[in-house]
Amino acid sequence: MVEIKPCEPSVLYNLLNRSGARLAEINYLCLIDARETQDYRTSHIITAKAVKTDSEGVFLLPEALEVDSMQHVVVYDSNTSSIQEDSRALLCARVLSEVSLSPVLVVIGGFQRFTALYTYLRTEKIMYTITELENLKQYPVEILSGLLYLGDEKQSADCSLLREMKISLIILLSQESMKGNQTIVNFPVDDSVKFDLYSSFERICDLIASHIDSGSRVLIASPRGRSRCSAVTIAFLMKHRKHTLQEAWSLVLGCKPDMRPNAGFLQQLEAWELHLTGRRETDISLL
Repeated sequence: MVEIKPCEPSVLYNLLNRSGARLAEINYLCLIDARETQDYRTSHIITAKAVKTDSEGVFLLPEALEVDSMQHVVVYDSNTSSIQEDSRALLCARVLSEVSLSPVLVVIGGFQRFTALYTYLRTEKIMYTITELENLKQYPVEILSGLLYLGDEKQSADCSLLREMKISLIILLSQESMKGNQTIVNFPVDDSVKFDLYSSFERICDLIASHIDSGSRVLIASPRGRSRCSAVTIAFLMKHRKHTLQEAWSLVLGCKPDMRPNAGFLQQLEAWELHLTGRRETDISLL
């Protein structure tokens, strides 16, 4: 039996929005809706599967899903607030934990809290083709809940996505400029190990902080959403959330596993840590 862990809605949000059409991979995510069948049919979180119970109300393993091969197993009910209560989510999670090789995550606040935060990720659709899964809209990953997001240039240009997410400011790190309904601040940055991004850290980080401190939502974007935007996101967390380089790196990596500042940016982040704290606390060779 594997461990059952509580899971913030943002964790599930990021699992649903990792790049590379991950949802089309058959062993990527097992997302189970443990509510009553009629509730599931009315509306559920996108890609979630309903689960059945036997005549005694015991949860059955989901059909046609090899739970033991899944990288991520997540279950939710209406509004479970703790993994200490005998809720439908917990009862279902215990059954899943008997066969899963990955920890079983229970969404705290359940469907009600998740969909209050991410209304655009609820649906009535039950069946998906591989092609549909590959083409589901991907949203920027969430770094700070309800405040800071990291994404690519395509997402930063999608007006409907930005409206759904209520993004107020876009920090675009690209040689290509862009206009839109939201406030867009373009910083011409090359993804080159020789490019001096360090000199812009202070100005960009303070701009992000000024918007976040007022409750506005900020999207940091670069063409592929991997190197430039992750470097700036890490720099912001180091200055305005007082993280070490190691701590900020781990936080962003947990939200977006394919993020990777280039070697030049990584060295500049090391220098940024020295500037902020007066000492080198992180061995970048271990990152």
